[in-house]
Amino acid sequence: MTTPRPALLALATAGATTLIAAIALPAQAAGSSYVALGDSYSSGTGTRSYLNDGTSCQRSVYAYPSLIASASGYSLNFRACSGAKIPDVTNTQLSALTSSTAYVTISVGGNDAGFASVLTTCALPSWMSNCYGAIDKANAYINNTLPSALNTLYASIRARSPQAKVTVVGYPRIFNGEDCNAFTWFSPTEESRLNATADLLNSKLASAAAARGFSFANPTSRFVGHAVCDSPEWINGLSNPISESYHPKVDGHAYGYLPTVSPYVTGSALRMSAGLKATAAASADRLAREQSAYAAADRRIQPKSFVAPDLSTPAAKAAAARAGVDLSSRASIDAADAAYDVRQRAALR
Repeated sequence: MTTPRPALLALATAGATTLIAAIALPAQAAGSSYVALGDSYSSGTGTRSYLNDGTSCQRSVYAYPSLIASASGYSLNFRACSGAKIPDVTNTQLSALTSSTAYVTISVGGNDAGFASVLTTCALPSWMSNCYGAIDKANAYINNTLPSALNTLYASIRARSPQAKVTVVGYPRIFNGEDCNAFTWFSPTEESRLNATADLLNSKLASAAAARGFSFANPTSRFVGHAVCDSPEWINGLSNPISESYHPKVDGHAYGYLPTVSPYVTGSALRMSAGLKATAAASADRLAREQSAYAAADRRIQPKSFVAPDLSTPAAKAAAARAGVDLSSRASIDAADAAYDVRQRAALR
């Protein structure tokens, strides 16, 4: 039977349209394998809503890896875990990578530098702590030890997933120069130095990423005006439960991390919407089932949590006695804190 000429034309047009559509499909087609590695800043600690996966990893559907996967239809293996250090990523997370992995994101290094411990020290009144010494110790680690550890880790990622597009994700500046929390004693100078440590860490992450041919997503500018005590605040200050403290909120992931990281993983800056939030929320059961298979290994990772100041301890009472502080008087506590901070600043000059 002979096909009529108009039908032939229709078939040809349809075929051409299909071919053009196939050519136009982006490399990051739906279903691409995406593995999210790293620590609490990738898992979603701070969002107050976590997967029931049998671990303390505090993985959240509102963290940027889940939002990116939900918006793009990627197949997400959500391995990031609160408390993870570089050895934890190596020992418990890299096994998720394969030669078919298309995209990898990773944030790690903050716990290795002991940032939770540094924050814990600096939150105390200056008369009972050595904030500057803690910062100096962290900076020394970041400068002298971290680069080699990152190079080894990044080489392992590349060896396992030679074709993957890998994005190293940095950390925001947490502070804005004031402390609005009633039970912490961060001075403006301490906050400035802590922000400088975040910048230093980002610079080392960026350099190690570039050396391996990875991208670096820097969230610093996105979080300007949204630090702890800003309005709107995208990062938790002192919180209950304490593990939420000094981590990005839902808005921090939605409006800080999502538009920062997504261009490297999807080719465009994704925007948060009610639909995307609903899609991400609907993935909770599936993600929890998938990650529960790794629960035994993940439970070996110890969360690194900020510890709130406690001026009722024997150590606090002894320090107060040495400094001449009346612990029943907030004015006495604060006055001594300010005086000791002046001495610390003078020592820097």
